[in-house]
Amino acid sequence: MVSARTGTALGLVINPFAGMGGSVGLKGTDGKEILRQAVRRGASPHANDKAADALSLLSTVLPEVGIFTASGVMGEDAACNAGFRPIVLHRPRRGESTGADTIAAACAMVHRGVDLLLFVGGDGTARDVLTAVNDRIPILGVPAGVKMHSAVFATNPNNAGLLAAFYLARDPTVLIRDAEVMDLDEEAFRNDRLSAQLFGYARSPFERRLSQNAKAGGRPGEDAALDAVARQVAASMQPGRLYILGPGTTTRRVSNALGLPSTLLGVDAVLDGKAIGLDLDERSLLKLMRHREAQIVVGVLGGQGSLFGRGNQQISAEVIRRTGRDRITVIASIEKLIALGGTPLHVDTGNEDVDALLSGHIRVETAPGQSTPFRVTT
Repeated sequence: MVSARTGTALGLVINPFAGMGGSVGLKGTDGKEILRQAVRRGASPHANDKAADALSLLSTVLPEVGIFTASGVMGEDAACNAGFRPIVLHRPRRGESTGADTIAAACAMVHRGVDLLLFVGGDGTARDVLTAVNDRIPILGVPAGVKMHSAVFATNPNNAGLLAAFYLARDPTVLIRDAEVMDLDEEAFRNDRLSAQLFGYARSPFERRLSQNAKAGGRPGEDAALDAVARQVAASMQPGRLYILGPGTTTRRVSNALGLPSTLLGVDAVLDGKAIGLDLDERSLLKLMRHREAQIVVGVLGGQGSLFGRGNQQISAEVIRRTGRDRITVIASIEKLIALGGTPLHVDTGNEDVDALLSGHIRVETAPGQSTPFRVTT
């Protein structure tokens, strides 16, 4: 068994509300009013489930590591459930948890001198942690939010636990890099405008198979091929079949080819050449799928190679399961695939069975009449 050096300490901070806006189409959960909207729409918290996955892997490799955390759902509960005996450094007022609590907890861990701060959340949480930590200690994100464009995250919760354990055990394959911390303007995001900002760089453990890269934009010369593929997908749509179009500029080209309105950063539905739903959440998609055969059309998140689980959580594990693997169309330029440097596409649906269903090789449409098999992993 790998063992950590004597006195190794891990800081743990969980944003318990991270990701609640994803499946209900809110594109984030920053701010109390948006959180209330998410709850009214039926969203439930799952950040502690993500933390449990990471801590389970961590405890397998390093069961004796010391954990410093915040009380209750901000880390104490998850650590105890994983078999650790954490030391609580911060307690939120009145049991609530805010961004200010994330910053306060992270500051306490810096002062305590932890070797690594493991946080659970999305880009907003990463930004709060960076505010507290700066470059004083390394940080690593367990992906649990809606927006995860930053390079401080592992590819999924299990890999976050492994990467944290390997780093703390001084595994020579794990390096420290300066990783971008990005965040989107959520209000602009909800109004279908992409406004990303680089907030800084954090020291973060890196291992190619386990770490996420920052999101990359499109490259010159891709437009013509993608437009042609979109026209081909549009022309091949079958009567009576529901087409679920994921977010992004790539899939928007399909709507453009049909002459239909679309939501750049949301999920839309097309049936018999008509847009029957724009900016849909998981519940609306499942309702439209009743008694209908469905097909999912998605792009690849540039730089990260994410297929499901980053910004398209409305296309949930249940939506994917009901659709079936054989009715998923993936569109990406050959340049975008080459830029991944041989790394596979990633899925992180939150459901192990669906992630396993998607794993393997999937065909990616790159030009009219041209496709390439590309490996998919968790």
